[in-house]
Amino acid sequence: MADIKKIFTKDACPAILTTRPTAQSQAIVTPTTVYVSGQIPATATGDVLPSSASIAEKTAACIANIRAILAAAGSGMDKVVKVNVFLTDMAHFAEMNAEYEKHFTTRPARSCVAVKQLPKGVDVEIECIALP
Repeated sequence: MADIKKIFTKDACPAILTTRPTAQSQAIVTPTTVYVSGQIPATATGDVLPSSASIAEKTAACIANIRAILAAAGSGMDKVVKVNVFLTDMAHFAEMNAEYEKHFTTRPARSCVAVKQLPKGVDVEIECIALP
């Protein structure tokens, strides 16, 4: 376990927006992989974007958190190899995808699934795996 490092950066949304201690890290770094926890559209101070924000804006906020966490882990967007996107409505796919393409220019492997509900009632959550 000595080769496993937990990542925390104040430049991204806290791991879980609760008042209790959490068992979740923003990311875990191993010698070969960076695992970034699911990021919701929230600011580094934990403020969730309003429901009136567009899916593109929400997607960009998720990716901004991912970018900050990867930087804290010594990695970057160009080292992402797998992305999982969770949407509460697949009708948002095209708008999410248009924003996503601006940031993941290396075209990592990706899954996108519709889910019934996400934390804090958000519409989109994104997690990823990257190389260190």
